[in-house]
Amino acid sequence: MKRKLLPLFLTLALAVSGCSNQQAEENNGNNTNNESNSNSNADSNNNSDNNSDNSSSKTAQMPDTSELFTDRDYEVGYDESKSALIELNGDSASCTSNAVEISGSTVTITDEGTYILKGNLDNGMIIVNTDKEKKVQLYLDNVSIHNETSAPVYVLQADKVFITLAPDSENTLSNGGSFVAIDDNNIDSVVFSKEDLTMNGSGALTINSPAGHGIVSKDELTFTSGTYNISSSSHAVTGKDNLCIANAVFNIESGKDGLHAENNDDTSLGFVYIQSGTFDITAEGDGVSASFTLQIDGGTFDILAGGGSENGEQQTSDSWGGFPGNMGGGQRPGMGGGQRPGQRSTTSSASTSNVSYKTESVSSTTTDDDSTSIKGLKSSGNMLITNGTFNIDAADDTIHSNASITINGGSFTLKSGDDGIHADETLDILGGTISISESYEGLEALHIYVRDGDIDLVASDDGLNAAGGTDSSGFGGNRGNDRFGGGMGMGGSSNGSINISGGNLYVNASGDGIDANGTLSISGGYIVVCGPTQGDTATLDYDTSATITGGTFIGTGASGMAQTFSDSEQGVIAVSVGSQSAGTEIILEDASGNVILTHSPELNFAVAILSSPDIVKGDTYKIIVGEASGEFEAS
Repeated sequence: MKRKLLPLFLTLALAVSGCSNQQAEENNGNNTNNESNSNSNADSNNNSDNNSDNSSSKTAQMPDTSELFTDRDYEVGYDESKSALIELNGDSASCTSNAVEISGSTVTITDEGTYILKGNLDNGMIIVNTDKEKKVQLYLDNVSIHNETSAPVYVLQADKVFITLAPDSENTLSNGGSFVAIDDNNIDSVVFSKEDLTMNGSGALTINSPAGHGIVSKDELTFTSGTYNISSSSHAVTGKDNLCIANAVFNIESGKDGLHAENNDDTSLGFVYIQSGTFDITAEGDGVSASFTLQIDGGTFDILAGGGSENGEQQTSDSWGGFPGNMGGGQRPGMGGGQRPGQRSTTSSASTSNVSYKTESVSSTTTDDDSTSIKGLKSSGNMLITNGTFNIDAADDTIHSNASITINGGSFTLKSGDDGIHADETLDILGGTISISESYEGLEALHIYVRDGDIDLVASDDGLNAAGGTDSSGFGGNRGNDRFGGGMGMGGSSNGSINISGGNLYVNASGDGIDANGTLSISGGYIVVCGPTQGDTATLDYDTSATITGGTFIGTGASGMAQTFSDSEQGVIAVSVGSQSAGTEIILEDASGNVILTHSPELNFAVAILSSPDIVKGDTYKIIVGEASGEFEAS
């Protein structure tokens, strides 16, 4: 049952000058440490049916990464006595090997082995066409190859090809602006391979592709070292079965995705695995995109997708009207007796938002080749991030999965024109440092678990949103259709859930601070929610229940739509404080005058909701807000 917020008495306004000004963050440091390690308790607080959606095919297990790289993928040396030298001479080439056929500026390699390439071709091509079971290594030593109408490097047939960049070498491959068919294959990239392709070495490769992709493998694509500077009108790097990267350095400017894996024939393939590396990606599409799963175990990422968050036209709660009979705010009917079914659905439908892409008209509401998604990291299947440093600025979601996301570490600096982190099914945060400085909704999923980590987010709508059915905030313009794994759609209750069992969470939201279209459970952590006083917003908004059994919660915001916890094992104090300015200090003292917590909200506020293990149900506490104070019994 929802409880009415109690009014703060104003009769002792001058009696607070001697109170302590020590901040809650200092007073409750021990609470944070005690609660943040309660991961094992989190599962016991989760509803058993919350993960039922994870049985769908798109949430299959992540691939076994131990077998994704072979020993030879890392080999960058060669035996010169067993290698063939191919000299490139502008409009011709020369080689003494019988396995090399030369016709003008076209060089065809017909047998396995290592081939050392030096020099340049003005309008030429290297073709690998061997027996299916044979491996070929191309060793690029200061090579420059340009092809006006096709791929400078074309792997037609082999078991596997290795392209190695010689130490300290500077290599360039480029296309002239068109691709003209030379056989039955649709060659559309500067490096085009029908077979498994591995790229490595300690040199650098520059790729210019003004009419297509940069590097494409129609099988597996692997990078284990090297520096790659890629400019392409379409995807910069694409693997069909998978794209696996370790140690390499990428500087990318792409007309579509920076790194891309997609397999339309087998939905268990098309995954991206990144073990390590450095990635500077400016993409008009997604920074990194996988049609199946995406796993990142390390690396440094600097991604600008779709022109960045400034290309996301966001709505704020200032534009929301009041409910019928409640124009301009005020207490909604049934404030003291629970929520009327479907009452908060107006907020969901009112939060529909559109993105205007300023540089060109782009649609992401379909999945055909003409659409352009503009997210930072995106996967259709599960996503797992265990480590890495991420600086992502995206016009749409910065991190997005059509299935579930697990974050178990890493440092994230995120700016989004839509959601900071979005999962259609489950978002599980077990660690890491996450800073979202700009977003429409900060964290969004059907089920959200915060078990540990440091999270600081700013949202123009909801800070945390657990939504079921179809979420309207992802529709329109360039924002993708954020669809969830269950629930009752945009009206009434859903089976969404938010579970917080540890970590530090700070939410600055212009909409609802924590919005659970279903249930909210807090069993640990240190949570601060700072909401506005305007619009139909609430510090806490839930359909079914909100319980707190541990941790520290400090929430401020508007009074008109306010809800407090429906049940608790520790004490809760929820009071109406009138109209208070941003920065006004809140102090809570026990009966002996000991300071339990203090906090100064960043935004104006009209209510305060406080709970911590130091607040005991039934005991009386004194709350001081600016120059006003009052005594209340913790419920």
